[in-house]
Amino acid sequence: MNQIIATAPALTRLAEDEVIFRDSVYEFADKEVRPLARDMDEQAKFSPALLEKLFAMGLLSVEVPESYGGAGGTFFHSVLAVESLSRVDPSVGVLVDVQNTLVINAVMRWGTDAIKQTYLTRLATNTIGAYCLSEAGSGSDAFALTTRAVEQGDGFAITGRKLWITNGNEADMFIVFATINPEAGYRGITAFIVDRGTPGFSVGKKEDKLGIRASSTCELIFDNCLVPKSQILGEIGKGYKVAIETLNEGRIGIGAQMLGLAQGALDHTVNYIKERKQFGKSISDFQGVQFQLARMAIDVEATRLLVYNSARLRDAGRPFLTEAAMCKVYSSEVAERVASMAINLFGGNGFVKEYPVEKLYRDAKIGQIYEGTTNMQLMTIAKNLLG
Repeated sequence: MNQIIATAPALTRLAEDEVIFRDSVYEFADKEVRPLARDMDEQAKFSPALLEKLFAMGLLSVEVPESYGGAGGTFFHSVLAVESLSRVDPSVGVLVDVQNTLVINAVMRWGTDAIKQTYLTRLATNTIGAYCLSEAGSGSDAFALTTRAVEQGDGFAITGRKLWITNGNEADMFIVFATINPEAGYRGITAFIVDRGTPGFSVGKKEDKLGIRASSTCELIFDNCLVPKSQILGEIGKGYKVAIETLNEGRIGIGAQMLGLAQGALDHTVNYIKERKQFGKSISDFQGVQFQLARMAIDVEATRLLVYNSARLRDAGRPFLTEAAMCKVYSSEVAERVASMAINLFGGNGFVKEYPVEKLYRDAKIGQIYEGTTNMQLMTIAKNLLG
């Protein structure tokens, strides 16, 4: 907790380049994403044209070094990008989040020089990545996975199924976790890079979801899918380390997504209550409404402090596990709470699809579930406090 206190004065101060970056991403989202958001939600499909624009903006390779064709930014820049996009559409925010905080971070940290040259270049220009850990029997118990990798010649044959994989439809590159030795428990887990089109690999059912509907969530099927040893990410049997360290960063990204969602709901509410009139005046003139709005704003700002603090600590190379868990828990609760209050203040209009806040309310629910449920984060926080 001392880390939070020590860094608090500078938490929401952005350097000039960070301000320019944040504002440019939001301007892009307002212009290019907002007109598509409702249609993408109804059709549950991401716009291919929007993907091309995200690549052109460098938002799908924020931390990739310029030598590989990326933007050469920081983790904090990735967080700002996810926040700014999620103010408009959290579905776009999570696609960008997974690409940057999970897939690219894993490749940069654990990839060989050959893997980095091949995949960072692709991820910076035209390739979406997916992170494939979850299975039907391994959700919160992430390392209870049963997908098996059996050594075969100069590679491994992977057999099994993955569920709830974000970017499953759009991705051409998949980081897949499988066990080479079930008896070794988590020490048998290894991370592999699998390309779309590899024999024995296919994308299965796409889930029909409550929220973040434009973001694809798919089943992946591996049937004796042969992957060469050169496609191992990290070391054999050290996949658990790849997963743990990457997911700790990913939780900050989800915090940024929920922060952006809450800010978007607050933005819509401020505009609406100024325009909505009852009893001869704007409902923003009523003290009861003002108090509710103030509490929404407090929640959003407190979330921003937690998210930014976690990201700053990560970029500074300081411990951030507890802070990441805190920002994940709090941001997801705030997103749901603020989006719910937005619907209340919109009244009947908040309950219909013609207005944007019902979508944000649906989108907020997943924040307490994916990339580590709220209960799992609370366990992490408590263990660190007691440790």
